[in-house]
Amino acid sequence: MFAFSFRPELSLSVGIHAIPHPDKVEKGGEDAFFVSSYRGGVMAVADGVSGWAEQDVDPSLFSKELMANASRLVDDQEVRYDPGFLIDKAHTATTSRGSATIILAMLEEVGILKIGNVGDCGLKLLREGQIIFATAPQEHYFDCPYQLSSEGSAQTYLDASFSIVEVQKGDVIVMGSDGLFDNVFDHEIVSIVTKHTDVAESCMYMYIPSLLIFSKLHVFWYNHYSKVIS
Repeated sequence: MFAFSFRPELSLSVGIHAIPHPDKVEKGGEDAFFVSSYRGGVMAVADGVSGWAEQDVDPSLFSKELMANASRLVDDQEVRYDPGFLIDKAHTATTSRGSATIILAMLEEVGILKIGNVGDCGLKLLREGQIIFATAPQEHYFDCPYQLSSEGSAQTYLDASFSIVEVQKGDVIVMGSDGLFDNVFDHEIVSIVTKHTDVAESCMYMYIPSLLIFSKLHVFWYNHYSKVIS
């Protein structure tokens, strides 16, 4: 005999917008991202550290490879759907010279958002027109954020800041590089989100050099069945 039940679970609707700094347009900027539909949904942003250009190293290579590795490893059994383990494995697999800040969020279908952050990329959670949660930047000193690097003296996933937040239908997640949060006030973010219910449309109204991801949480009904032996 089979027993069927339907249970509500959360999923993400995602919009992405990237505006490179005018001096970095030719190479597409130094930020990178990935979005995955695996389980409840996974999102990440990495911001390549521009100081590497002084050593004739393209700062975008490290951030792009880091995100490519994270995307490839997101369903790896050793990651165990944990932000810290995914950051660690993606960092270990990255061979390009350079460094990057990173923020990564994983949604559990039951309504838990797990966040890992190294540096000054950020995430804000909005509910009913208010910011109810925000990550805090990690810096050694002004304009010198924590960062993952090809150099052994930099930070690792062990230095990351981790958060677990309960989310619900209708919540909006705003995630981005420091270019977003350094230049757009909280009340401006709230205004844009409340005026434009479509996440892709909301992204288009952020006219500053940055990479940002807007996500809105929706409920879907999951068909769960179990086999009962009698």
